Amino acid sequence: MTEDSIHDGGVPRQAEASSDSGAAALRRWLPVVAGGIAGAVTVTLLNEGVRQIMPHAPRMEVIGERALSRSLDAVGVDPPRGEDLYRWTLLGDLASNTLYYALVGVGDPRGAWGRGGALGLAAGLGAALLPRPLGLGHQPGARAPLTPLLTVGWYLAGGLAAAAAYRGAAGAMETSA
Repeated sequence: MTEDSIHDGGVPRQAEASSDSGAAALRRWLPVVAGGIAGAVTVTLLNEGVRQIMPHAPRMEVIGERALSRSLDAVGVDPPRGEDLYRWTLLGDLASNTLYYALVGVGDPRGAWGRGGALGLAAGLGAALLPRPLGLGHQPGARAPLTPLLTVGWYLAGGLAAAAAYRGAAGAMETSA
């Protein structure tokens, strides 16, 4: 049953209504999730890849490990150590950044680039400026202004990747509808 026939007084059968609403939900949420994942993976790949070859690259995984350890200590849970701490931090970063960058999909799709840029810039500035005031120290090997600028750049790239993935997936879902 088409939307026009509904407006003309037709009533869709239950199965048609359910499949139409499921497809509509998929068309809405798939681009949002794609954007979030793309942003999170971009930030993580930049952080993990560049730190292997550049001595003053951002070390957000160290800040994340400190935050996770201190948070768990504060609630009376023994934090993991070594590689386990690194893996839990990486998983937490991917999950939280996916949720954060999924915000690119909130609002009119035409504004995704602006939202992606703003989200990335805000996250980058926060990552560069907030660790010390929050008691998490500085990034190992940091050299101003290079390391803070790269930190902002990583998150900005994540926001733009989220916007690109969101727009691409939203366009693909529209053409397949």
